Amino acid sequence: MCYQDSFFLTKSYKGVNNVMKLKKGLIAFIGIFILIIDTKTTISGAKDGINLCLHTVIPALLPFIVLTYIINGEFIGIESKLLSPIGKICSIPQGCESIFLLGLLGGYPVGVQCIEQAYCRGHLDENNAKRMLGFCSNAGPAFIFGIGYSLFPSFSILVSLWIVHIFSAVLVGYVLPSNRYAHNKPIARSPVTFSSAIEHGVKTIGLICCWIVMFRILIAFFDRWFLWLLPNQWQAAIIGICELANGCDYLSRVINEPVRYVLFSGLLGLGGICVYMQTNSVCKKLGTGLYFPGKLMQSCFSIMLSTAILPILFPMQSKSISYI
Repeated sequence: MCYQDSFFLTKSYKGVNNVMKLKKGLIAFIGIFILIIDTKTTISGAKDGINLCLHTVIPALLPFIVLTYIINGEFIGIESKLLSPIGKICSIPQGCESIFLLGLLGGYPVGVQCIEQAYCRGHLDENNAKRMLGFCSNAGPAFIFGIGYSLFPSFSILVSLWIVHIFSAVLVGYVLPSNRYAHNKPIARSPVTFSSAIEHGVKTIGLICCWIVMFRILIAFFDRWFLWLLPNQWQAAIIGICELANGCDYLSRVINEPVRYVLFSGLLGLGGICVYMQTNSVCKKLGTGLYFPGKLMQSCFSIMLSTAILPILFPMQSKSISYI
């Protein structure tokens, strides 16, 4: 009886696996067909994606990825008295509090890169590592103040966005179930060199840029097919959910400044599908864990917090907000 059950389960699993392969093949075939019949949109989207990578993504992220790889390799595990209060609130294992700071300063996906590195080196157990993916990967100040300046020239507004972003991440760390005092066995590690850090940075930034170009092509087709039918705020929301940097570009079309502020805050907390795919590419051994639930929670917290402070930031405009 057990043998028969095992046989049918194996057969069922193979059937499901074959169906999944067929679906992937069909989607790829449809994608190739669309690329062929509308080559102009494909090339235009790819050019926009490459320009975004060359002028924004690589200059902003590559130095952070290389330096945080070195910092994470040399200093992870050293207790920081400055970060210990946040570590207690977010239930981060002792000695790993710096990962949260590196994730905040480096931007997407530096935080998940640090977590994957710490997990592979034995500084984090699997449960804590997967949990920390939910709140230790965040938009960095280079992104918020760089791209955000074109949306909000006021420095105080940009500072408030960063504070909301940080506070919402801390809230997620507080809410997610934890085991702060789990035993993490340290393992031997090889010394980190600048050559290995640069090699790692080039590989990571290559994966990031490939995802950005692919999503920019998808966005180009969305823009051609149906986005022009929707209000500007819905266009910005849809594009931002797909890819954050392009979504911020579409936010410039939203005239109502409080609406633009809340949408920008929510998109920063979510990160977008493109960042999720980057996380999946970076976390090869660990997987995505609680990344998506955590980012969804952070987006909700960001929207609530930013909405709550609208009367302070925009006293004359916050009474007439419409998201439709």
